[in-house]
Amino acid sequence: MDRRTFLRAAVLGGASLGLGVTLAGCSTPSSTTGTGAAAYKAPAKNLAATISYAIWDVNQQPAMQKIIAAFNKVYPNITVNIQLTPSSGGAYWTKMKTLAQGKNLPDVFWMNGPNVELFALNNQLLPLDGMVSAGAVKKSDYPDALVNLYTVDGHFYGVPKDFDTIGLYYNKSLLAKAGVAEPTASWTWDDLKTNGKKISDHYSGKVFGFAGDLTGGQTSWYNTMLQAGGYIISPDHKKSGYDQPGSIQGLQFWADLIKSGVSPTMQQLTTTLANDWFTSGKLAMVMDGDWETTPYHQAFGDKLGVVKLAAGPKSNQCVIHGLGNVISATTKNKDAAMAFVAFLGNRASALVQADAGVVIPAFNGSQDVWAKSIPGLDLQLFLDEARTASPYPISKNTSAWNQLESTILPPAFAGQVPMATAAKQLADQMNALLAKE
Repeated sequence: MDRRTFLRAAVLGGASLGLGVTLAGCSTPSSTTGTGAAAYKAPAKNLAATISYAIWDVNQQPAMQKIIAAFNKVYPNITVNIQLTPSSGGAYWTKMKTLAQGKNLPDVFWMNGPNVELFALNNQLLPLDGMVSAGAVKKSDYPDALVNLYTVDGHFYGVPKDFDTIGLYYNKSLLAKAGVAEPTASWTWDDLKTNGKKISDHYSGKVFGFAGDLTGGQTSWYNTMLQAGGYIISPDHKKSGYDQPGSIQGLQFWADLIKSGVSPTMQQLTTTLANDWFTSGKLAMVMDGDWETTPYHQAFGDKLGVVKLAAGPKSNQCVIHGLGNVISATTKNKDAAMAFVAFLGNRASALVQADAGVVIPAFNGSQDVWAKSIPGLDLQLFLDEARTASPYPISKNTSAWNQLESTILPPAFAGQVPMATAAKQLADQMNALLAKE
């Protein structure tokens, strides 16, 4: 499952449990919250313990096993058992939230942006500030946006594991047959619209020029909202940015593409996601995440190209998301869990992930192996984008307003409702939800 689809499953998983801001039975403050972050000292090498490590991606399990084997060369008596839960249908988050209610979470587990505040503010995560103070984890080793993503109420809860940013992929053959030059790093929205229209017109609607996934914002409208100077949610996670002029302009970008015939219709993009349109050869250009690089390359080989996003009125900024390794607040093996998370966050572990080629490791300077994994593609652009990217938008109850997005925006993208009207409605309802957090 790609990152975009998993994020969607994650927030839907929260909704299906009927969870609001609090996890049932877990809302009483505990000693692990905030100042409960104890000072950290690396345990003795002969420490004996057995800890669990929950993950969801079978494709990454071999790399995780290699990292555990390396960890055991330092701590031979700490056994780490991987618990793999399939990600389909939100199963991973359903399981984690059920375990949280029973105070029985794995010692260490993968966390994502939409859920970190929910778990942290319900006292389910061990603050890692002590590890930072001791130098076992250095925030400067990771992109600032990811550090900010896993910092809640001033406390650091997750060591960044990997990240993803967004690029503009294109099919060289389709562009060449339509007489359109390949995109460059200097392209703007106007270049994208103009050349996208040439492609759609050339193929008489049998192939579209450009699209993005309009069932979720990470690979589409979140980016254009930022590029037009808007924002999705304020830095303090208390105010919606959907009613801002730049935000509305960034949303209107997609409605205009559909209206002009550059993009498939909203109904078509709901039935068949943009990445499927692209791999089937019916879409010439697509805005998508770095996790699609390998599948796209497998489909097109040297006919695949990718550049950074076309610049909007203000920038070509994109949103960044990434996973973090967190520790359960109720772990009975805190020293072993902290030692393992510190090891997961080091350069050597990052290089194991990079070599596997599945994800971009979060550790700064370790991503070169991944960036050079496909000769002929400039994957460095995804790393460069991370320096200026905006954190994936979250709040204490992200799933609630994600559902508003999926309800209110599609009719506006389809041209059935004025975008300004829909954006104002979304902002008002989102603000009402945020006020309850």
